[in-house]
Amino acid sequence: MLNTQIANDVIAYGISLGADFAEIFVEKHNSTNISVLSSKVHEIKSGIDFGIGIRLIYGTKVLYGYTNKTDKDELLRITRALAAQDKRDPIATSTALNFMKTVDHHRASKGLSQDEISMDEKIQYLLKIDAAARKESDKISQVTCGVLQRLQDIEIFNSEGLHVTDTRNYTRLMANAVATDGSEQSTGYDAPGALSGWELVDKINPVEMGELVSKQALVKLTADDCPAGKMPVVIDNGFGGVIFHEACGHLLETTSVQKKASVFWDKMEEDIAHSAVSAVDDGTMENLWGSINIDDEGMETKKTQLIKDGKLTSFLVDKVGSMRTGYDRTGSGRRQSYKYAPASRMRNTYIEAGDHSLDDILATIDNGIYCKKMGGGSVKPGTGEFNFSAQESYLIKNGKIDRPLKGATLIGTGPEVLKKISMVGNNLALAAGMCGSVSGSIPTSVGQAALKVDEILVGGKA
Repeated sequence: MLNTQIANDVIAYGISLGADFAEIFVEKHNSTNISVLSSKVHEIKSGIDFGIGIRLIYGTKVLYGYTNKTDKDELLRITRALAAQDKRDPIATSTALNFMKTVDHHRASKGLSQDEISMDEKIQYLLKIDAAARKESDKISQVTCGVLQRLQDIEIFNSEGLHVTDTRNYTRLMANAVATDGSEQSTGYDAPGALSGWELVDKINPVEMGELVSKQALVKLTADDCPAGKMPVVIDNGFGGVIFHEACGHLLETTSVQKKASVFWDKMEEDIAHSAVSAVDDGTMENLWGSINIDDEGMETKKTQLIKDGKLTSFLVDKVGSMRTGYDRTGSGRRQSYKYAPASRMRNTYIEAGDHSLDDILATIDNGIYCKKMGGGSVKPGTGEFNFSAQESYLIKNGKIDRPLKGATLIGTGPEVLKKISMVGNNLALAAGMCGSVSGSIPTSVGQAALKVDEILVGGKA
């Protein structure tokens, strides 16, 4: 996408102005978004964005700028403007770029670049979700659904001689149902995604997806208020992993570790969780939403064991994080687009499966809460203090799932909860999400098997 000689000249110029490291990140981003509301096409949007980001590093100080132009003079101007913020004596230099071919582990057979699926076919698929959701009950008052497809082409050059390209196809579905009964209202939601093309959609039955979100909404509509207090809680698989991601995962990124803003910054090789807990961040899982071939610094991604049998074994480390902490890079440097400098970020983050069935775990609880699916919440950076609502929850009575509940909220801190997870199930599953941090919003997956937290504060009305 960028002329190699221009890239070489710009990088050499940055080094000549005293930078210890220079990098160019080129991105072309195509997207198509279709949404259906009230059984009609609501919106069809498509667009193309292109830009180039330039990063200079002086010691551990990062300077970053970007443009939409490929003109050499413009790129040199930005480089000169960045270097002016950290003036050093010019030096003579040259850079030899060595092109590295990326191995594509996440092929897309029906991505945007070779998309043969008509717009009408995509719309009909969404209308099937809508119809199935409405068919469940006349109490379903509103259904929205959509599909997002993205094609991201990137090219990276740096002063270490790296020149690499990569292509990423993303597809994500979304369905939301609202159930209404007089003054009561509740919602159901699902949003699977993958690092793939339309073939993801071929694997998801639209009728089943519509029924799923409607049943979630209807269950909550007639549910009892959740009791409040400290009690044992079972959090089921898939999106249940959002608590680990938000309340613990961010604390293991060198973005916070390097500033000693994480409670785990000095806990390497120490027990930070119950021995039942082993956690991983893995960018290599085939076609998963949070997977990548290379990170946004050009490093091949990998599987990183974060916690093993309760012991902290690794952080998530980008280039600058490595320079500031001394830990080896993990292929975790990520960014939303060319408008952001990369930072250490999660990919597919999950608590590994254990040996117990869900029934085994439930049987150990006389009175507690079963959170079948988690919703959104808030987290305090640094400490991992969190407040998460349960999208679908039930009372546990005498080791069995009892009646549905509404208004369940889990309150605690990530470090505290890690030590109270005493059982982990064998039904590992992951779910797609978007993660926001200093380098923008990026696709990530969260996950776990069902697990038991011996005690956690539950907020409720009953």
